[in-house]
Amino acid sequence: MSVIVQEFPGAGNAPERAVLALGGTVEEPLDLIGGFTATLPADLRGALRSAAGVAAVTENAPIELLGAKVPTEVLDQAGSMFRVTHEVTGATAMWEKGINGKGVDVALIDSGVVPVEGLSGRDKLVHGPDLSFESQICDVDSCEAGPQTNLDTYGHGTHLAGIIAGRDSNANPRTFRDPESFSGMAPGSRIVSLKLADAYGATDVSQVIAGIDWVVQNKNRNGLNIRVLNLSFGTDGVQQYQLDPLTYAVEQAWHAGIVVVVAAGNGGYGTPQLNNPAYDPYVIAVGGADSRGTYDVQDDVVPAWSSTGDGARNPDVVAPGASIVSLRSPGSYLDESYSNARQGERFFRGSGTSQAAAVVSGAAALLIQQRPEATPDQIKALLMGTAQRLPVADPIAQGDGIIDLRAARDAATPQTVQSWPRATGLGTLEGARGTANLEYEGTTLEGEIDVRGQAWDPASWADASAAGTTWAGGELRKGTWTGGAWNGTDWFVSDPGAGVTWNGRTWGGRTWGSLTWGGRTWGGRTWGGDTWVGRTWGGDEWAGRTWGGRTWGGRTWGSVTWSGADWS
Repeated sequence: MSVIVQEFPGAGNAPERAVLALGGTVEEPLDLIGGFTATLPADLRGALRSAAGVAAVTENAPIELLGAKVPTEVLDQAGSMFRVTHEVTGATAMWEKGINGKGVDVALIDSGVVPVEGLSGRDKLVHGPDLSFESQICDVDSCEAGPQTNLDTYGHGTHLAGIIAGRDSNANPRTFRDPESFSGMAPGSRIVSLKLADAYGATDVSQVIAGIDWVVQNKNRNGLNIRVLNLSFGTDGVQQYQLDPLTYAVEQAWHAGIVVVVAAGNGGYGTPQLNNPAYDPYVIAVGGADSRGTYDVQDDVVPAWSSTGDGARNPDVVAPGASIVSLRSPGSYLDESYSNARQGERFFRGSGTSQAAAVVSGAAALLIQQRPEATPDQIKALLMGTAQRLPVADPIAQGDGIIDLRAARDAATPQTVQSWPRATGLGTLEGARGTANLEYEGTTLEGEIDVRGQAWDPASWADASAAGTTWAGGELRKGTWTGGAWNGTDWFVSDPGAGVTWNGRTWGGRTWGSLTWGGRTWGGRTWGGDTWVGRTWGGDEWAGRTWGGRTWGGRTWGSVTWSGADWS
């Protein structure tokens, strides 16, 4: 059974040793209560209670936190967006001056967005291309859009979209300060959603690169004004940023006038380096903070799951990322699997640098509306220069501190120009993946080949990306990337009778069908586990259970199904 072990002061490691001696496993620390979670044979809980240094042992059972109606306290708890915007970041100091993000589009490369209340309406949400494995259903003759196209079947993208730009239809259009309604950081901004991850968080680096290319080429087309790109994605790739194709892609966005905000990472890779592409020095790398829901920083900490960097490239800033309450995607994988993380019927609680990055993306949108001529370098310098240092937090993990829009609102725009060596994109695609390789029935997508089965030519892609010609077609949601069809037509099969081949391996002519591929699911470690969700969704500890090393880390999804949920 899963238990919570509370220690007496000065107990040292005695309680942890007692768990191991009884055949149990020590899980995650719970610093707030002076203890940790563990798994233990159920009949030995009494024995652990009598061990030296153990103050209490309680079952860590999931509970239904709230009923159907959302009480006001849901909107006013420490991790609520009401607290994040009003008490912690000072976003309302911007709103009071009429600055709510209006006119600024934020591209969200994620798992899609469901237009639930708070994200409905054309002024809140535009769908870009769906490059995920759920975008099409194909047979040997043709492909058509699947019923899950653009929709968030994983549950992460909707959560982040709410943090960035959510706004209930009954929110006050001037201040958005109604405590009975939900508002994100930049409630006047609009989300441009690009779905790349499927219901299990599976995607390939080549899909992410294609999505970034699309954002750069379409940032001002069809009425868009994309000035911010949120990328809560990362791999453990370690090739130099000057070579890596993923860092090259985000730099192209940056130099095109788009503020790129990247989650620093939630650790778990056994390396102090920030995730790729957060380790690129141009972008804004965001770590997580537990602000306790207050503006006072005296008790703020950087949670253990937030990546610290290597001392040379660390997070630039931190932002609230602990137990953030935002919009849920009903019936999505996370929603079905972790129902104890639900907050009433509309909200879901999650933690990680993904959520922290979304807070900073919303903050950037506010500052861009206030200073439309500001460059990404200047917005980054403004956020860093006005951040508050956290007195009791790790000085490396916090970067320049937690963002403070009260100070940023009244500060002069810094005349900053970053001059780091620029990436070339001439490194390897496999190096960008790190260990995040897609798998299917024992076959791995690896080497210099993209997700469509085409050979990767870094030089020709880098030239086309710099020239803004990787995407052709001109339509908002369709087109070709680097010469190959991607959305709205068959991705893979050039010879319908031959099946699909990846790196010389045949994939048996299977089709993209709903949430599974030929009745099976994908494997891979890209936008699941430690590279995206981290370890701390429901409540503070996902009912005390963690992902790292047990259910996601180092494993594939093999025969898992998605709770039978239907998005049709």
